[in-house]
Amino acid sequence: MKNRPEYTDKYSTQTVQEGLEEYYKINSDLTNPNTQPDDFGKILLAHDVGHVIYGCDTDMYDELKLLPLSWWTSECTFKEYLKMRKNPAVDVMYEDLIKGHGVIWLYFSIIFVLPRLVPELVSIWFKTRNRQNRVPFLEFESLLNRSLLDIRQELGILDLIK
Repeated sequence: MKNRPEYTDKYSTQTVQEGLEEYYKINSDLTNPNTQPDDFGKILLAHDVGHVIYGCDTDMYDELKLLPLSWWTSECTFKEYLKMRKNPAVDVMYEDLIKGHGVIWLYFSIIFVLPRLVPELVSIWFKTRNRQNRVPFLEFESLLNRSLLDIRQELGILDLIK
């Protein structure tokens, strides 16, 4: 069984920057945002920072959890996501998911994970309705040198992380 990264620990005291470095070390096969045009790279990097802040790994369960969690608790609402969806950077993220596994793997993984994930998403949705305090998405730089635990407590997302 694979060891989960430290940034996925609900009570991790790593900084966001340290968590991001761990994320890239573990996921060296992902598209590096620095290799993309600025506007694409910014979205990719914001997504990766989201993995760290929300304590989500890159397995299918956490990938599928991250999107709605972001829509309901961050500045990347569903409406903003639809606008960003027009950006080719979003396609790069999906391409990374199937790179090395294939489309059939992707769909079977989704079908396998959804029954376990849906109850958690319903619970999160109830906890996050009418939320005012949102996690920064594209403007995350001020969080890079802060403790994950402090950010998670301040922004009210600690109880959303297992």
